[in-house]
Amino acid sequence: MSHLESVKHELIQKDEEFRSLYQEHIAFKERLHSIRIKSLLSQEDEIEMKKIKLHKLTLKDKMESILRDHMRTAITS
Repeated sequence: MSHLESVKHELIQKDEEFRSLYQEHIAFKERLHSIRIKSLLSQEDEIEMKKIKLHKLTLKDKMESILRDHMRTAITS
C-alpha cells in the first residue's frame, strides 16, 4: 500500500467528513456502473450519468483537499 493509500485509509477510519464523502463517492460510482451496464440508455439515464459524474468529481476534489490538508499538517507536526 502506498503512503497516499495509507493516509486515505487512515482518514476513512478517523475523519467523519472524509468517510462520508468517500462513502458517497462509492455509492455514486456503483450507481454509474449500474447505468452503464444497461444495453440501451434513455435520455434520463444520460442526464443522470452526467450529473453523477459531476457530483463524483466534486466529492473527489473535496476529499483531495482534506487529504492535502492532512498531509500538510502531518509534515509540520
